[in-house]
Amino acid sequence: MQKLYAHNIRDLLKVELHRHLDCSVRWSTLVELAPQVGITLAPTSQQQKEQFLITEPMNDLGSVLNKFLNAQKVLASEEILSRIAFEACEDAYNDGIRLLELRYAPTFIAEGHSSLTFEKIHQALHNGVKLAQKKFAIAVGLICIVQRVKPFAVAEKVVDFAIDHKDSFVALDLADNEEGFDPKVFAPLFQKAKKAGLHITIHSGETPNDQAASWVKDSVEILGAERIGHGIQIVRNPEVLNFIRDRKIPLEVCPISNYLTQSFKTYEEHPIRQLLNAGVLVTINSDDPGVFATNLSDDYEVLHRVHSFTTEDFKRCNQIAFEASFIPKAEKEKFRKDFF
Repeated sequence: MQKLYAHNIRDLLKVELHRHLDCSVRWSTLVELAPQVGITLAPTSQQQKEQFLITEPMNDLGSVLNKFLNAQKVLASEEILSRIAFEACEDAYNDGIRLLELRYAPTFIAEGHSSLTFEKIHQALHNGVKLAQKKFAIAVGLICIVQRVKPFAVAEKVVDFAIDHKDSFVALDLADNEEGFDPKVFAPLFQKAKKAGLHITIHSGETPNDQAASWVKDSVEILGAERIGHGIQIVRNPEVLNFIRDRKIPLEVCPISNYLTQSFKTYEEHPIRQLLNAGVLVTINSDDPGVFATNLSDDYEVLHRVHSFTTEDFKRCNQIAFEASFIPKAEKEKFRKDFF
C-alpha cells in the first residue's frame, strides 16, 4: 500500500454529502462568540475544549447533549449564522471539497432564540453560502432536517417550510434518535416533499441495535429514502444489506463520528470495508466536524491508516458521492472533469 501523508490526503478532491452545518462551527469562532451570547468560558484552553468538544468516545449521553447545546447557544443571530455558513464552506474548500451538502434543523437553531424565525435562519445561512461561492469554486446544497423527537405538528411545519423553499433546499432529512420513533408516522410528510420535488435522505441504522437494519429498510420503503445517513448497522442483517445493495442506495458513512458515538467500539471494527466489498455504495463524510474538532481529511486518514484505503478507494467513494449528490446537475457538471 502506498503511504499517504496528511498533505496528500488534504489535496485529494472530495465530495461530502453528510455534514451538519449547525455543528460545523469553527473552534476559534466558537471561543470568540461564546462570551458574546452569555456563555462563560472555562479558564483554560483544555477546559474550554472539554466544555464544547467531543474528542473521545461517548460514555454519558447527557453530557454529550450538553456540549451540543452549548455550541447551539452561539447560533444566536442572523449575522452569526451567515458567518458560520461562510466559514463552513471556506473550511471545506480548503480541505479539498468541491461538492458539499450541508444540512441543518431549523427547530434546533431556533430553540432558545426567539428572534430567529425559520425564514430568518434560512436566509442567513443561504446568504453565507452564496457569499462563499462567490469566493471559492465549490458547489453547495442545503438539506432541511426534520427532528424525529419533535411533535408531528412541528415536523409538518418544517416540511411545509422546506417545500416553500425548494428553490434553495435540495433535500429533506429525518434525524435524531430512531428508538421509539416509528418512521410510518412521517410517511405522509416525506411523500408530500418528494412529490414537491425534494430529494430524501434519512438518518438511519447508526445505533448498535438489533432493529437498526430493519429501520434502514423502512426508511427506504416507507419514507422514500434515496440515500441513508450512516446505515452501517445493515451489516447485522444480510437480507437488508442485499436490499440496500440491490436498490443502489448510497450510504453516507461517517467513520470518526461512528467511533465517537460508539456505533462500533473501535476503528478496526468499523464495517466500511465489509460494506464496500459486498457491493454497497459507500461515501465518506465528517458529520459534525465542529463539535468533533475534525475535518473530512481526518476521516480519510483513519480509513487509510486502519483500513488500508488507497487513493483509488477514495476516488471510487468520491465518484459514488458525486453521482449521488442532490446538487442540481448543471452545478455538478462544472466539477465532473475533476472526479472522472
